[in-house]
Amino acid sequence: MAKLKFLVVHGPNLNLLGRRETHLYGTETMAEINSMLAENCAGLDVELRFVQSNHEGGLIDAIQEAAGWADGLIINPGGYTHTSVALRDCIAAVGLPAIEVHITNISAREEFRHRSLIAPVCVGQIAGLGGYGYYLAVLGLVQLCGRRSS
Repeated sequence: MAKLKFLVVHGPNLNLLGRRETHLYGTETMAEINSMLAENCAGLDVELRFVQSNHEGGLIDAIQEAAGWADGLIINPGGYTHTSVALRDCIAAVGLPAIEVHITNISAREEFRHRSLIAPVCVGQIAGLGGYGYYLAVLGLVQLCGRRSS
């Protein structure tokens, strides 16, 4: 089987991880999450590409481009989780299996964070497990893509 290719999308303000509201998000940086993913996935025959943008259009462009090469999508839409119909529509349009990831448990936070516009167009959602949630999303996509190609 060919190497699986996944796009990991970090939404707005995730570039501030490690110094942003550490009581909620911890001290792990986005670079450390990406590095941990690359290390942990080395034996999985998975290629990961990473993108971060604070701009909705930048995220949409990256996801649309990934439709030409990726087998799946891991996305932490940040604040766009609760507000972006455009991002939701993009994920639905490209047809890649997607897993939504959140570092914190969005269901245990402010009420406005309880509703995700993105989750209905994803195959799953992982929340509240810190940076480790991204790795679990990779494992989930590996399993899903393996079943799909069998």
